Amino acid sequence: MKLGTIIKTFAVSAFMMLSAMPASAQDLLARQAPVDRKMKAVDTMALRILEREEGSAAIAQLYGEWNNKYAHRATLLPDSFKIDLRHFCMPTTSRVLTSSFGPRWGRQHKGLDIKVYHGDTIRAAFDGKIRVVNYEANGYGNYVVIRHNNGLETIYGHMSKHLVAENQIVKAGTPVGLGGTTGRSTGTHLHFETRLCGVALNPALLFDFRNQDVTGDYYMFRSKTYNRDSQLANRTTGKPNAGEFSPAEVTEIPQASVSKNKRSSRVNPKYHKVSKGETLFSIAKKHGMSVDQLCKVNRIGKKAKIRPGQILRYS
Repeated sequence: MKLGTIIKTFAVSAFMMLSAMPASAQDLLARQAPVDRKMKAVDTMALRILEREEGSAAIAQLYGEWNNKYAHRATLLPDSFKIDLRHFCMPTTSRVLTSSFGPRWGRQHKGLDIKVYHGDTIRAAFDGKIRVVNYEANGYGNYVVIRHNNGLETIYGHMSKHLVAENQIVKAGTPVGLGGTTGRSTGTHLHFETRLCGVALNPALLFDFRNQDVTGDYYMFRSKTYNRDSQLANRTTGKPNAGEFSPAEVTEIPQASVSKNKRSSRVNPKYHKVSKGETLFSIAKKHGMSVDQLCKVNRIGKKAKIRPGQILRYS
């Protein structure tokens, strides 16, 4: 009996110890979790600091000066350069492109035109520093230039109002201005440019406004393949003025060299915002055109469904 009692007592003790082990292990994991979270935060902070240092090195490598006087000044492009597109913000929530990058009206259109309404918030695309806040009557109107930590510079033109100051540090998503139609503009829109070493690159290579996203975590600029990549990006956006443009070309065709025929054929695009109850027929009739013409200029079919708030071009 005595031996049986000892064995029984030992078995119960062993069972209790084994039962307690998972709880102890869980307690240990529970105590370790806050430490892991803190270490993750430290690692993230260290990664951000490293990225900023790499960004500063990239900017120092690409740009030799800091100047608040000019919008852009082309310098020598590297043969290749990796642009970090992470931690971005779309400059506007609009998905409607009204004009692409490339040849337009006898000269080069150096950015994308995105349909916005007066007073819409325009935001910084990436972290960076405001280099220029200015007004240009025959060009950008109210515009802002930001030099970003990833080596890019972005330009936001035709705004109704500035919301930042020169030399201000901004984060991706910081409001920089409000939508408008100042300067050389035929309607309310945002003119958005992306430049590397002062040379305009096709923003469609970096930003997908239709899907409100960037095209990838990184964009590798290569001078040898840029032109082909730019044409492909333009075809993807489906805009009519898509065309070839070499990044080495930084001069525009003088206005005097444009023929009279080309000048007379220019058409300032006009847009109609669809109201509730409107149809393709009623919109076409309102603007003195046929449904076929309306569908052709918007690249849609006659049976296409339109919705209130949709933007249709009618000229």
